[in-house]
Amino acid sequence: MAITKEIIVDKFEVVGDFKHIQVREVTVIKEDGVEISRSNHRKVLECGSLDNDKNFVDTDVSSEDASVKATADAIWTQAIKDAYKVQLVKEESGG
Repeated sequence: MAITKEIIVDKFEVVGDFKHIQVREVTVIKEDGVEISRSNHRKVLECGSLDNDKNFVDTDVSSEDASVKATADAIWTQAIKDAYKVQLVKEESGG
């Protein structure tokens, strides 16, 4: 009796002005090759965040699925990152 677990990115989409990437991962558990369980997990990737000194830190996507990584590399331009930093600073200052 062999039990296996596989995590598959089955859907992702780019949303919003700052090109957030919504990712849906499916975890499939199989016993002897027959699926016995399936569950979904969702997450949102933003192009970056602010550290304690309000410096912009790029989001590390190196461990993401290759298609998600390639999408992030293509759409998270410096202009998008700069605009998102302005928005984050504005939100932190209550504006």
